[in-house]
Order: sequence, then C-alpha cells, then structure tokens
Amino acid sequence: MGKLQETTLCLLQKTAITTFATLNAETTVYTVPTARTCILGHGWLKVAGDIGDTAVMTVGQNGAENDWVGTTNGDNADANLDVILFSPLQSATPATLKEYVAGELIKFKVTTAGNAVAGTFYLFGFLDDA
Repeated sequence: MGKLQETTLCLLQKTAITTFATLNAETTVYTVPTARTCILGHGWLKVAGDIGDTAVMTVGQNGAENDWVGTTNGDNADANLDVILFSPLQSATPATLKEYVAGELIKFKVTTAGNAVAGTFYLFGFLDDA
C-alpha cells in the first residue's frame, strides 16, 4: 500500500468584502505561504443583502485578478445570507486551473459596481510543497 497522502481540499481563508459599490475595488483573499504552492478549488460568497444585479466580480492572482474565475455576476445574491459559488466552469473543453507559487496574492475584484453591501468570501483549495 502506498503512503497516505496528507494533502486535502480545505478552507484556505475567510475574508470580509466590505462593499460591492466601489468600481475596481480589490481585496486580497489569500497569500500563498512560503515554500508552498496552491491550487484553488472553489469559493463561496455569502452576502449581507442585495449586492445588485449590476455587480460583477472576478478572482485571480494580483495583476490579472481574473485568471482563476473570470466574470461572475451578482444578480442571484439579493438577500441577507444568500451564497453564490465561484468556480471555473467545466465544459466539453476542460477549464484550466492555475498553480500559484509562494508569496502570490489572490485577489477578489469588483469589476462593475453594485450596492453598498458587505459580504464574506470563503476560499477553498489545497497546498503542496514547492
């Protein structure tokens, strides 16, 4: 029998998102630890109210902010405690995921403004040795 693998998909970080009303607002939701790499799995955004049909968000490495999850709109997050899923979409052509290196900042970005409502972003993934 092979050695037990200790790597697991887990909650990497829980981060407050203060508002969806500010265009191009960026929030660092994770920093990859020293001597590690990270592959992101999915994220959940829990909102405290209607973030607005116009709110558009992306998630990815600093500078790109959309290389993991591109355009995601907030039109289904319209009541306190609504939760929406962030994940690269699978299709006939598989989604390409990224492995992020130590020190890389993962950002949540509001690319089109919505309402002045707060939320919490839960980021899941796994770490590996660099």
